[in-house]
Amino acid sequence: MNVAEIMEQRNAFSFEVFPPKTDVGMEKLCGEGGVLEKLYTLNPDYISCTYGAGGTNVGKNLEVLKKIKADGKCTPVTHFTCVANTKEGIKDQLQTYLDNGIDHMLALRGDIPFGWTGTNGDLHYATELVKFVRKEFGDKFTIAVAGSPEGHIACRSLEADISFLKQKQDEGADYIMTQLCWDMDQFRYWMDAIRAAGIWLPVDVGIMPVLDAAATINMALSRNGCVMSRDLCEIISKHWIFPNPFAPNESEESIAAKKASFKEAGIEYTIKLIDEYRVCGINGIHLYALNKYDDVARIVKESGIVDLI
Repeated sequence: MNVAEIMEQRNAFSFEVFPPKTDVGMEKLCGEGGVLEKLYTLNPDYISCTYGAGGTNVGKNLEVLKKIKADGKCTPVTHFTCVANTKEGIKDQLQTYLDNGIDHMLALRGDIPFGWTGTNGDLHYATELVKFVRKEFGDKFTIAVAGSPEGHIACRSLEADISFLKQKQDEGADYIMTQLCWDMDQFRYWMDAIRAAGIWLPVDVGIMPVLDAAATINMALSRNGCVMSRDLCEIISKHWIFPNPFAPNESEESIAAKKASFKEAGIEYTIKLIDEYRVCGINGIHLYALNKYDDVARIVKESGIVDLI
């Protein structure tokens, strides 16, 4: 049963990991007793692995996914981007995934590197990638596509973004994986808007655990242009590291105490966020594991995402 079929029957649950850049990092993630093996104990339906622009670190991406496939505990899903990819390169890489038993993908345009004016590849948008994959591989891949509840930062309007999402559906996408969103009013509006637009695909919600103030600010502002909710802003303010979390000058003891208290408040916030998402008619929760186990395991258990008894 593929991931889209699972979501037709019940809510799915999954993790995202990233391919480490070092051998030490790979051992921590993929080695015996490593993070992947610990994540399996939480019974995810799938684990996705990110993919660098133009195939950056694609070897490590494939190595992680091969490990997940070989372990046989859940479905491996690769991210895949248009950036710096030719049509022939896309065909070759995707065939390699299929040859290794990896038949699920998240089709993305990809983040454009600083200074670039486009993808510098043969395809320019995720809609083109979905169409190309369906033309070349038929139904061999289950294809997820990104949805942006606040509108993609590079798109001219939310309405235009929703129209492009509808086009991805029309080109053959199987389900939607949302980008980061902390604004629940906006998320509920977006859910109503995509359904009104005739988008019936299952919605899998991407959630980044709030564990570190600097990482949270960076993810919201430097990559996605996300609105941070009042509750989240209050957590950041109450645990602020002076002069700023990116270049602190407080004592190590003070910084450590604030980071610990921020993480505790952030975990509670993340659990409440999951509660709100689960009553919005979604079809899955996709938790960014950040290549760690303990914190996400606590979130999974205390939120009741899965029955672990």
